[in-house]
Amino acid sequence: MKIQVATAPVSWGVLLKDTPNVPPWSQVLDEIKAAGYTGTELGPYGYLPQDQALLQDELDRRGLVLISAYVQFNLVDLQARPDVYEEGMATIRFLGAMGCEWLVLSDLLLVDALRSQRAGRIRPEDGLQGEAWERFIRNTNDIARQAYNEFGLKTVFHPHVGAYIESEAEVDRFREDTDATLVGLCLDTAHLMYGGSDPVEVARRWGDRVRYLHIKECDRATLEQVRANEWDYFKAVEVGVFPELGQGSVDFAGLLGVLDENGFDGWAVVEQDILPESGIDALASAKRNREYLRHLGL
Repeated sequence: MKIQVATAPVSWGVLLKDTPNVPPWSQVLDEIKAAGYTGTELGPYGYLPQDQALLQDELDRRGLVLISAYVQFNLVDLQARPDVYEEGMATIRFLGAMGCEWLVLSDLLLVDALRSQRAGRIRPEDGLQGEAWERFIRNTNDIARQAYNEFGLKTVFHPHVGAYIESEAEVDRFREDTDATLVGLCLDTAHLMYGGSDPVEVARRWGDRVRYLHIKECDRATLEQVRANEWDYFKAVEVGVFPELGQGSVDFAGLLGVLDENGFDGWAVVEQDILPESGIDALASAKRNREYLRHLGL
C-alpha cells in the first residue's frame, strides 16, 4: 500500500465559491505546505487562479501537486442547471490542462427538498427509481468516459450526504450498475458513516474500485443527536459532527488495514469542514490532522 496525503481549501473554510470571509488563496497554499501536505484539490472553481501557468508556478514553488477537484453535476438531468453543467465541464477541462489524473464526481447537492430534509435518515422510498435512476447511471458513465477520452482524467464517484447516493443500499446499488472500467469510488469516510455505512466494510466490498480517499472524521454520538433532532447538514457541521481526526468514531486503522489488503496506491485528501467565522485556527487544525495520520503510518 502506498498513500500520498493531500488536503483541500475546504479545510480553510472555502466551502463554496461565494463563501465570504475566506483567506486568500496564496495563504492557503502556504499553509497547506506548512502543515506537511504534498498535494491539494482545486476547491471551488475560481478560488485558486485559473491561469494555468500562474497556478503551476505557485504550486511548484511550494512543492505541491494539484490532484483533482470535487465536481458536481445534476446527474438526473444534466441540462436542468446549465450553469452547473458549464462550470463542471470548465473544471474538467482545467484539470486536464493542468495534467491532473483524477476527477472526483458527485451529483448536485440539495437539489431535492425531501433528500435535503432527510439527510442521514434516508429510507428506500426516498431514492431514485425507474427512468430517473437509469439516467443517473447513464450520465455518470458518460461523463466518466468523456473525462477520460478527452482529458485523460480517471473518475471516482463521491457519495455525499444530501445528494442521491447516500445510504448504504444506494452506494452498493451504484457500484453494481456503473461501469467498473470507468467509475471508481472516492471513499469519503465521514459521508459514508453519516449515510449509514461502515467505511471499513465499504472498502472491503468495493475492493479495487476504491481508487481515491477523502479522510474525514465523523462523531457517532453527535450524529445520533443530529438524527434525533432531525437537523439538516449545515446544522450538523455547526454542532461538530465532523471533528478533527481521532476525535470521532471512524476506524481509520481498520480502514488502512483493508486498503493494504487491497493493494491501494493513491491519494488521501484530508478534509476538515471549517465554518469561516468559527474562530478555528485552520493551520493548527491541519497540522494536528496531519500528525494523526503520521501516527497511523502515513
